[in-house]
Order: sequence, then structure tokens, then C-alpha cells
Amino acid sequence: MFAEEIISNVILPLKTEDTVQKALDRMNEFKLKHMPVVNDNQFLGLLAEDDLLEVRNTEALIKDSSFNLLNAFVFTNAHTYDVIKLLSTLKLTSVPVLDAQKNYVGLISISNMVGAVAEIYAVNEPGGIIVLEISNRDNSLAHIAQIVEADNAQILSSYVNSFENSTRLEVTLKVNKTEITSLVASFERYDYQVKEVYNNTQVDDGSQERYDSFMNYLNV
Repeated sequence: MFAEEIISNVILPLKTEDTVQKALDRMNEFKLKHMPVVNDNQFLGLLAEDDLLEVRNTEALIKDSSFNLLNAFVFTNAHTYDVIKLLSTLKLTSVPVLDAQKNYVGLISISNMVGAVAEIYAVNEPGGIIVLEISNRDNSLAHIAQIVEADNAQILSSYVNSFENSTRLEVTLKVNKTEITSLVASFERYDYQVKEVYNNTQVDDGSQERYDSFMNYLNV
């Protein structure tokens, strides 16, 4: 997924002719702390809410105030990972998107980015989640996929988490089935360490219900 695919068509940029109050109102409306300033498709920079709040005369025009506009943006063909990196590194709430000629195309808000990440990782798709701990020398996604497919399942999404000063990796898989007891057993049979399992319908053997009933009995 690329930046141009997750641009918001609702959030309009600010202009230098806008007042400080209008900028604050626009930020409040969209729950943002950064808004782009654009004149005739020319991106001038990102304006921060903190800078606006220091202006006493809120009817002053943006062009008449000495703001340090942040020159932060991505191009339309930037990967979503690049957008996330910019949001995280600079603590932004939005990222402007420019075309190859550096014309302003649109804005990616942090809420747009959350929705895109949810789509990438199939958050809204039903399925089970398995967290494996493996050695970085055994990091074979092909072999992991073979085990999943042998259990008549498919991987909807996956990501790898590394640890500092360690040769261990944590691999999180989301598969397209919730009954994953046999899949967990397959991983263990191939000497994979299964750290965590979520959404496994077979794990619920009624013990939680019996526990709740017992606690209710004690409270009578």
C-alpha cells in the first residue's frame, strides 16, 4: 500500500490568508496538531498547534506571523512504512503527500494511517493468532507457511519482532481460521516454540464459565 492510496479527501489544507483562529478550529475539527499550509498547490510546510497557541491575536493572518513551518512530507509512491516512520520520528499527527513535481496532493492523518495498518494486518478479518519464538538462523517464512498450509489454513498477515542483543525473533502470524489447536500442535512438532495463542475457539473448554459460576456462588 502506498501513500496516495490512503490520502484523506476530507481534510483541506490551510492557506497563508487564513487566520490563526481558523487554523486552530480546523485542527480541533479533525483532532490534529499539525496542518499543511498550501498556496496554489505549493506546499509551504506543516504548521504546529503549539506554535498557534502562542499567538495572542488569533485574528492575525498566518502570513503575518513568524511560524517555523516544518518541511516534512512524503511522495505519492512512498510505502506506508515510510509514512509510519515519519509520523513516529517527528511525533506528527498528519503527513502531507506531494507528487513528483512537489505539488500538494493531499494529507494522511494518523487516523487514516491506523485504518491502513488495520487493513494491512487483516485486523478486521476473523482468524487465529499465533506468536512463535525462533532463532534468527531458523527464520524461514517459507517453512512456516508450509506448516500453515498443511493444516488447510492461510496466513492473512505476519510480522517479525527482533530483540536487542539477542538472536531470538518473535514471529506473529494471523491465519484465516479460529480453530488452531492442530496448527499449534504442528508447530510444536517441528520444534517451534509457541509463546502465545489468541482467538483459538478450541481453547475455551468451559473452565472460564465454571469459574464465573463458582465466584457467583461464593458471592451469594
